[in-house]
Amino acid sequence: MTLKEKCAVLEDRVKRLQEIGLALSTEDNINVIFELIMGEAKNITNADGRTLYMISDDGKTMKFEIMATESMNFAQGGTTGVEITIPPMQLFDEEGNPNHSSIVAYSANTGKTVNIKDAYKEKGFDFTGAKTFDKNTGYRTTSVLSVPLKNHENDIVGVMQLINAKDPKSGKTISFSDDMQQQIESLASQGAVALTNKRLVAELKKLFESFIQLIATAIDKKSPYTGGHCERVPEITMLLADAVEKTTEGKYADFKMTEDERYELYLAGWLHDCGKVATPPHVVDKGMKLETITDRIEVMDTRFEVLKRDAEISMLKKQITLMKKGSANGEIKALEEDLTARIGELGLDQTFIQKTNRGGEFMEEEDQKRVADIGNYKWILEGEETNFFDEKDVRNLQIPKGTLLPEEREIINDHIVITIDMLNKLPYPKNLRKIPEFAGGHHEKLDGTGYPKGLKDEEMSVQAKMMAIADIYEALTAADRPYKDGKKLSQAMRIMGFMKKDHEIDEELFAIFVKQGVYKQYAEKYLGEDQLDEIDEEAVLA
Repeated sequence: MTLKEKCAVLEDRVKRLQEIGLALSTEDNINVIFELIMGEAKNITNADGRTLYMISDDGKTMKFEIMATESMNFAQGGTTGVEITIPPMQLFDEEGNPNHSSIVAYSANTGKTVNIKDAYKEKGFDFTGAKTFDKNTGYRTTSVLSVPLKNHENDIVGVMQLINAKDPKSGKTISFSDDMQQQIESLASQGAVALTNKRLVAELKKLFESFIQLIATAIDKKSPYTGGHCERVPEITMLLADAVEKTTEGKYADFKMTEDERYELYLAGWLHDCGKVATPPHVVDKGMKLETITDRIEVMDTRFEVLKRDAEISMLKKQITLMKKGSANGEIKALEEDLTARIGELGLDQTFIQKTNRGGEFMEEEDQKRVADIGNYKWILEGEETNFFDEKDVRNLQIPKGTLLPEEREIINDHIVITIDMLNKLPYPKNLRKIPEFAGGHHEKLDGTGYPKGLKDEEMSVQAKMMAIADIYEALTAADRPYKDGKKLSQAMRIMGFMKKDHEIDEELFAIFVKQGVYKQYAEKYLGEDQLDEIDEEAVLA
């Protein structure tokens, strides 16, 4: 070979190493990285057999990742889809001594390259397995190169083993030259660094996801009434996102998301209520109108019993007076009848207050006035006549919807402001920068009446609109809210149909939610049997 030809070969090798380095740095699929490493090893050495081992996390074994032999048309692992069933190789014996009998185990334990010219003539290593394989198949293992994969911290992460280098012209088996060995060692180093980086990125990604889910779980655990909400909303959101991407008509026919964008939306779903970590539990957990730390309905029940007692005492005093005067039995009987009637009235009022305390979807003005009237009853407290209910008790019992006063609902609503503030402070990578917008927009309404920003249709992203639908549907069907039971499917869908009609949620997204059966997929998994009833989809969408 002339000097010019040698230079050309070297230039080509440098160029290929640069190309493989670039490919390794940009590829995310670990199996593809395995194939790139072994494919380039074949290009450099023209080796007939190739095996890639990766060391386990505990450092005690090596798992087979790729096995291939060109002359036998054999390939397993990597991107082949064929599972390698050979058990992992042990790096230590039962006493904990390093395994140095196998050349790949030796390379893994020592970090040294082993270059064997002829396995049948080599002393010091056990080639029993290779010889048995040769005997059974007619193969002839000759030259063997075992190279450890060392990352940038000089940690050994795996071993590459090449068998039977071939002369490209004659096809005869040759030894692995010093030049080949150096190039394979360089390739192994590049590959190890790439694998370590990808694993590190994957581990950090997993840690980030786990931390997010930990926060969401802590929020759900904070209150027995929101358990699972932070987990279920992202599931509904991604089901809807899948359905939207499959649609072929309407304004979302061209809507598509990359894997990064899907991941961004998924994380936003988990984080959509993270601001609730700062919401006072006594507000989140307010399951009854009179509830503070505990439900004060028992205090009210005690007051009713006091009124009944006082009425009876008053009646008895009057009877004694009449008896002293020698009044007729008829007058005494009339007092007893009046007492019975009064106790009956108080019992009805007591039952009404107990029912009112539970909250609901709507409270009539007449019932609100009745609360005020009962509140004006008089009773003796610490020797002084006072109103039966104080002003705050009346306000609480007159709450027309749910169990929260306006100022308490404002505290609940503030969770989304806190969510946005918290999320805006995180240093996101480029592909996750829209998380605050997606997570912070799930309480906005298309007509501009939502919160916290009062955004309108054109100001909201498709992802935020999808999450709004997911959040509403989960809230309506959830069976663990303090002020209501989970609604039947037909009721929940009817309410959402009205919200669509009032331009609070996106009409076309809701149509996809219904027509593609997203609501049904979720319902079959999470709703109770008593909630699953028939849905008139046409009526819901009308």
